[in-house]
Amino acid sequence: MVSFFLCLAVLICGYLFYGKYVDSTFNPDDRETPAVAINDGVDYVVLPQWKLFMIQLLNIAGLGPIFGALSGAMWGPVVFLWITFGTVFAGAVHDYFAGMLSERNNGASISEVTGIYLGPTMKNVMRVFSVILLIMVGTVFAVGPAGLIVTLTTNSGLGGILTNKVFWLAIIIAYYFTATFISIDKIIGKIYPVFGICLIIMAIGVCFGTLTSGEKIPEIFSHFTNMHPKGTPIWAFMFITVACGAISGFHATQSPLMARCLKSERQGHFVFYGAMVAEGIIALIWAAAGVTLLGVDKLSEMGGGNNNTVYTICTMTMGKIGIILAMLGVIACPITSGDTAFRSARLTLADWLKLDQDSAKNRLILCIPVLGIGAILGFGNALGKIDYQIIWRYFSWSNQTLAMIVLWAGAMYLAQNKRNYWICAVPATFMSAVSMTYFMMAGECMGLIAFFKNNAKVGYPVGIIFAVACLALFLSKAKNAASKAAKVA
Repeated sequence: MVSFFLCLAVLICGYLFYGKYVDSTFNPDDRETPAVAINDGVDYVVLPQWKLFMIQLLNIAGLGPIFGALSGAMWGPVVFLWITFGTVFAGAVHDYFAGMLSERNNGASISEVTGIYLGPTMKNVMRVFSVILLIMVGTVFAVGPAGLIVTLTTNSGLGGILTNKVFWLAIIIAYYFTATFISIDKIIGKIYPVFGICLIIMAIGVCFGTLTSGEKIPEIFSHFTNMHPKGTPIWAFMFITVACGAISGFHATQSPLMARCLKSERQGHFVFYGAMVAEGIIALIWAAAGVTLLGVDKLSEMGGGNNNTVYTICTMTMGKIGIILAMLGVIACPITSGDTAFRSARLTLADWLKLDQDSAKNRLILCIPVLGIGAILGFGNALGKIDYQIIWRYFSWSNQTLAMIVLWAGAMYLAQNKRNYWICAVPATFMSAVSMTYFMMAGECMGLIAFFKNNAKVGYPVGIIFAVACLALFLSKAKNAASKAAKVA
């Protein structure tokens, strides 16, 4: 239990002190923000700071800090360290720069922002990469809550169409279409605060229930080992599995949504860095609940983070009275990320194709194919034609790879402006090693070939070499950028 509270304290202090240092390094000022300068009444709308924070939190807090944290708990309490330090030094830094660099560039989508600092080739790669990722995210966050609702209705003794996954998926897809199409303040700005209250109460309830359960939260220092029942390596599998609970490239696609709604640059620390720390706290709570109440063996037997493990933990921590509110909180998380995932896909395509989104016709032109593909994948899963786990695994790897690229873009911005680029370069190097190592060893990547699957003797060196090469290339480019800046001055 001491480990849990120490990690909680590190997260809070990380926001107060390191987050402030990151903010001062970026150096926000009083320039006119895109929300004020453009203000189109659709995507560029000034919103109050508390709404910005709540919407950002719900945008990024999908299934990751719940399902991902529970799956990460299969490695034991060592996962607390990744959630804590990953959030403070990588995830929150990533989210902050994704939002603030977008704000500095008229609220541009992350693919366009990346292109500004890493070049046109990377911009085109990121355009394709981010749209595919966003559609996968939207699909995952449609299928997931549909399954959770079915679990809730079935266990509540209801029957008929209320326990039909296709029925709930159709309703969620219809909502996603509406939220993607209309102005951001019409639905998202109004209902997210309500969902946010459910999410926060749910996290508090699970935390309180775990602490008062009579079971002791395992300590890191007495369980500092790989406890995964199947022996799956910690490096880099745990770092990919937890994803949104520590760092997530998906967040980089969401931060520009709020970058278009900031009244002042000085809100960035609270909105972007703060929301990620809040998500880290949520992930820490769920990881602690999983490893304490179920244990690594039971979690593995139940398949890690999924509908059943969430339902079981809610029952154990809050009983019958609190379970409905808790499940609603868990359902709200992915739904409020899924709708903005499709919205981000629309905006990314709009920036790419130079389509003015003031026009309802132009929004419709993009909404139909984006939601259409998501519906095909979602109903394919609901009808047993497409494996949800396959979609999730590819999402997890592409998610962390995108995070790596965005951190390098942040580092290049700081280098060009003669500021401490190491706050982005260090986590970027780390994530480069994580992404490549996983790619070399995972069963859905190079691990499809038996020789590479879980082969640490190959995967580890390749990951390290790739990370060092990325750092060397960056340092070379940073030196050139500094020289050019000096000549201009």
